[in-house]
Amino acid sequence: MAHLGIGQVERLLGIPATTLRFWEKTVPYLAPVRTPSGRRAYSVAEAALLSRLKHLALDRRLGLTEAASRLELELLYADPELRARLAGLRFECLLLAADLEQSRERIQQFAAEIMKEHRDGS
Repeated sequence: MAHLGIGQVERLLGIPATTLRFWEKTVPYLAPVRTPSGRRAYSVAEAALLSRLKHLALDRRLGLTEAASRLELELLYADPELRARLAGLRFECLLLAADLEQSRERIQQFAAEIMKEHRDGS
């Protein structure tokens, strides 16, 4: 999976799409690519950044401005080895969550097909 749509990021992180769009306007280093149709496409690394920003801004209650500043400092000055290990773990967690979301969607589609067949066959 190369990129995540805004809806997927919304579900994975529990952050409303409106908040994601606001953060994108406010935090200069958040810049998801746009698909040819104009939709936002987040890399898993960007989703990991958003996860960390959410933790700092909302869970630790630092507010967006302070959280963005701290995250920028972490990105620029943290121990590179530790930063790489943490980024790798966040990346793996988000990949697992994205895979889980896709599996959930497939199960729901399968269940809907079975229900339709059951109704049509009865």
